[in-house]
Amino acid sequence: MKNAQLSPELQAAREEIEAYAHEYGLDFFPIIYEVLDYRTLYETAAMGGFPTRYPHWRFGMEYDQLMKGHIWQGSTIYEMVINTNPSYSYLLEGNETVTQKMVMAHVTAHVDFFKNNMWFAHTNRKMLDEMANHSTRIQRLIDHYGYEVVEDFIDTCLSLENLIDYHAPYIKRPDARTQRPIVGDDEPIVVEGLKVEREYMRDYINPPEFLERRRQKLEEERLRQKRFPENPQRDVLLFLLNYAPLENWQHTVLEIVRDEAYYFAPQGMTKIMNEGWASYWHSKIMTQKALQSSEIVSFADLHSGVVATGGGRLNPYKLGLEMFRDIEERWNKGKFGKEYDDCEDIAAKRSWDKQLGFGRQKIFEVRRLYNDVTFIDEFLTPEFVMEQKLFSFRYNSDTDLYEIASRQFKEVKEKLLFRLTNFGQPYIYVEDGNYANRGELYLRHRYEDVELKNDYARETMRNLHKIWTRPVHLETVVRDKRSLITFDGRDFSERRID
Repeated sequence: MKNAQLSPELQAAREEIEAYAHEYGLDFFPIIYEVLDYRTLYETAAMGGFPTRYPHWRFGMEYDQLMKGHIWQGSTIYEMVINTNPSYSYLLEGNETVTQKMVMAHVTAHVDFFKNNMWFAHTNRKMLDEMANHSTRIQRLIDHYGYEVVEDFIDTCLSLENLIDYHAPYIKRPDARTQRPIVGDDEPIVVEGLKVEREYMRDYINPPEFLERRRQKLEEERLRQKRFPENPQRDVLLFLLNYAPLENWQHTVLEIVRDEAYYFAPQGMTKIMNEGWASYWHSKIMTQKALQSSEIVSFADLHSGVVATGGGRLNPYKLGLEMFRDIEERWNKGKFGKEYDDCEDIAAKRSWDKQLGFGRQKIFEVRRLYNDVTFIDEFLTPEFVMEQKLFSFRYNSDTDLYEIASRQFKEVKEKLLFRLTNFGQPYIYVEDGNYANRGELYLRHRYEDVELKNDYARETMRNLHKIWTRPVHLETVVRDKRSLITFDGRDFSERRID
């Protein structure tokens, strides 16, 4: 393992790059660079960019995959940066100077994005220390309960780490803590009418229909109290933390997994924007300011590798970069608003130029306010889809091949948004934590024309049962029919509920 501070040459390059970034208006946390050999860099990458994490086989598996990709496929990690204040970034030892300069420009823009994008505003900027604290707490549990016991429970929690509410830090939801009912409270409801002084007036003051309405109201209230939470809860992990019969050490592990899931969530929510922003600025800084004539060919080769597309995969660097360029051009030329949208002359729209010069201001505004879903929804245009040759694809079972399904703007946009919304994962809610008044867990899948993968759903239910300890039910759609899947701790059952 080898760490190295920046050489005088790289330190000078760093100061130069950061000065140019400030000139362009980038606003970033202080950045601490470390130069690592490739093994140490891949070890750090396997742990999400943090040098210290709790011990778990997952990090070793990810390291092994990274190393195999490096050795057999020639893949290389050029840079890594983490969202902290100050930010830490790692450079690969042995890269030529032009590569390190491009990486520094890229990193500077990433840190500007971390600092200023609203979706990162609630993240823990001291997460480096927090990760080390998590590691220490888990290690103490391992020392007390044994490695296999703790590791098995970590496995269970990690399999559920996506069952959080990604928008919870930004939107006030109804609290997951509600009055917990008493299981088995089935005493009949006694309805008392209004007080009467003369018995012969009782049926006039308290007619049967009035008493029935009161009885129904009391029954509804009792059912509401039995059914908790009062409102469906998107943050399943929080509900488990509040109500599952966890031992103290298990509560600690689940709390750590949830905390880290929320820390990393904004990075998944802004992947296209963040990488596009960094690619936009490393290109701008290098080509307009920092490149020497002898470095032009090397930079062109590096940059083309970053934004290359192929193999039917969406490159977030390329898409984000081109969309920021498109937004800047449109707002410079005034290609937005009612007048432009209402124009039906294709030639006029192509040559449209109001010379407004609002482009730079607009992209900084976009960087501050949007995530990938809102970014695509707001700024993807038919012209952009056509120019970038975007398309949707589908699997053809007859040929056993993937093929182009459509180049139509509406379908391309819908497919892209569907892929990005909730990271393409299903929406699962806690509907009832006292189902059938037996303390059983009832979950609901928000069906969006895509059925759950049966094996994934059942393994998730199995792991939820390990934490909840009572039967777990999942309402979903199976073969186009509303169904309820149940796991009682031993067997699965399924029934129609239409």
